[in-house]
Amino acid sequence: MLKRAQAIADHIIAWRRQIHQHPELAFQEVETARLVAQTLQDMGIEVKTGVGKTGVIGRLGSGTPVIALRADMDALPLTEATGLPFASQTPGVMHACGHDAHVACLLGAAQLLSQTPPPRGQVRFLFQPAEETVDQEEQSGAMRMVAEGAMEGVNAVLGLHVFSTAPAGQLLFSPGPQMAAAGLFEAHIYGRGGHGAMPHLTVDPIVLAAQVIMGLQTVVSRRLDPINSGVVTVGTIHGGSKDNIIPESVELTGTIRALDDRTYRQIKQEVTHVLETVRPLGGDFELHFSANYPVTFNDPAFTGFVRSVAIDLLGEEAVLPAAPVMGGEDFSFLAQQAAGCFVRLGAAIPDGILRNHHDPHFDIDEQVLPIGTALLAETALRYLNQQ
Repeated sequence: MLKRAQAIADHIIAWRRQIHQHPELAFQEVETARLVAQTLQDMGIEVKTGVGKTGVIGRLGSGTPVIALRADMDALPLTEATGLPFASQTPGVMHACGHDAHVACLLGAAQLLSQTPPPRGQVRFLFQPAEETVDQEEQSGAMRMVAEGAMEGVNAVLGLHVFSTAPAGQLLFSPGPQMAAAGLFEAHIYGRGGHGAMPHLTVDPIVLAAQVIMGLQTVVSRRLDPINSGVVTVGTIHGGSKDNIIPESVELTGTIRALDDRTYRQIKQEVTHVLETVRPLGGDFELHFSANYPVTFNDPAFTGFVRSVAIDLLGEEAVLPAAPVMGGEDFSFLAQQAAGCFVRLGAAIPDGILRNHHDPHFDIDEQVLPIGTALLAETALRYLNQQ
């Protein structure tokens, strides 16, 4: 499969560049979905559109077992600054996390598998919207697709993510937790406004917010078992309208992360306790948690199977264990439905320049795309043949 993927590298790169030029935000991936659906249909693959709003499912083969291959499609609200000849043509929107590459790899895998004598069972291609965010009902793309039956009957699911900071061509993954349980919080702290020169007649929510922010920094350092990892980050503060007016309220938003779901639930409780400290001081608060993604967990048996495939493709020196990271991934919802494995594909451009994810200068070494394609296709083929 690696040789065959390298033979169609130009097609895979062209798909990536076409999608990169025309990025679409979460649940708005209409043109991307249209390209995916038409391309799959041209390959002779059965297609279902509109899954999870804008998702696409391709089916190759029938019966059981079933292996699912997943790619996310959404872009980010960033203005691209790469200067690439195929840079985003959509103002303020950019593929700054590599989802264009994921779609291209999965289309490549679909092409290779459609040209292979069909094994027993079914390959299900999941082109998923909205990995980066949730909708007004707090549903991500994976959550929507699961609810609409995308994972029904699936025995195993494989996903990959390019990593712009890992050496090109490496495959990094391990059994167990790979990415954190992650969520957002929004807190409104209420006081009593008034004149800035008469603070004794007010309950200053800015002072209360400052105490809350400092208190939140003790959640991980003083409330968690030091063996357990966690993150509490305040990302925004909004409050006040003029320098001599004490406002009525202040809004804080932020994110929380943990590498196991029990610690994640504890962090949520501790954040609530910190907010409660404003009440004895005369204030009040409202707190809301959203986008609560569970830990992305790699099934040990299926991950071992994928590792054996990866070693056969690239050699043992290119297949490395991966420590968990605190990023969140809604692939976790798919991996709750079947044995899952989530792989990082090193894609750093070898020029020494750092191109972080979610950065306007993000870019990858496109020469690794056939590796991603081959891993997806070879894993699916071997999995079905060996069941």
